[in-house]
Amino acid sequence: MIDHTLLAPEATAADVTATVEEARGLGVYAVCLSPAMLPVRAPGLVVATVTGFPSGKHHSLVKGTEARLAVEQGAAEVDMVIDIGAALVGDYNAVLSDIVTVREAVGDQAVLKVIIEAAALPDGAIVEVCRAAERAGADFVKTSTGFHPAGGASVHAVRLMADTVGGRLGIKASGGIRTAAAAAELIEAGATRLGLSRSREVLAEIPE
Repeated sequence: MIDHTLLAPEATAADVTATVEEARGLGVYAVCLSPAMLPVRAPGLVVATVTGFPSGKHHSLVKGTEARLAVEQGAAEVDMVIDIGAALVGDYNAVLSDIVTVREAVGDQAVLKVIIEAAALPDGAIVEVCRAAERAGADFVKTSTGFHPAGGASVHAVRLMADTVGGRLGIKASGGIRTAAAAAELIEAGATRLGLSRSREVLAEIPE
């Protein structure tokens, strides 16, 4: 269930190599890296990346181009950030168009996860953005970038997302998950994937 994540702006090639090796040792599902760090050798792991990260304030065509290049360089999953401002003012058609552009750019070659930055949105907007993601052909909705000052994943947001699209789309909880107890609460609320930068610490708390 874990995307072992390294998206720090100061990350180096050596950090990426160490993260991949750690991910392999932990037995996680995927490693999520910045697109500029691709391509990368990660045998036994799914390679995921991000686009429009972390603000979402990128032109849709730029997001699509970045995503397509990442897929050409070996990414099997792309986590895109929506335009949060469009969601806040209720322009869900703009959100839909943004997601469709990235979906069409990568086709069926990659899993598409849509980062909605749930902590920055009211409940109604979370529901509508999740519906837009489903209409646009996304595979997952994801709570957070982990970089927004409003916060990261919450049980409330995950439950709301799962109530809206759960069973049809995956639900990825990401941002600020630092303990096994927090991870368990999010899974109970409906998360089907977790984005963790502290995977080792979280897994160490889980009894064998």
